Amino acid sequence: MTLNKNLFSKKSAPEKSARMVESIFGCKWSLTVYHLLANDINRPGEMVRSVEGLSTKVLNQCLRRNMDFGILKKISYSEIPPKVEYKVTEFGQKFIKVLDEIKKLQDSLDQ
Repeated sequence: MTLNKNLFSKKSAPEKSARMVESIFGCKWSLTVYHLLANDINRPGEMVRSVEGLSTKVLNQCLRRNMDFGILKKISYSEIPPKVEYKVTEFGQKFIKVLDEIKKLQDSLDQ
């Protein structure tokens, strides 16, 4: 059997998706944020108050990273005081399903 050297060229390497998974899965707060959003807790102040140990600074970094990857979107309302909410994008819903499958795999290894 001959191995085609071009099969795994740099151009076809899944580096962007791998970086996304590493970045999101490596952030201990991303999964917590997804859980909060699934429970209709979508405002930053509400998120910080709901999770012990989560600071505004760390939450903002986490939210920004998730927006950069297209997993979350920010919705700003023009009212006083300003109101901001976060929602999971269509792509984010698919991504979270993949993470759920990874968790199931891990759970099956732990049994």
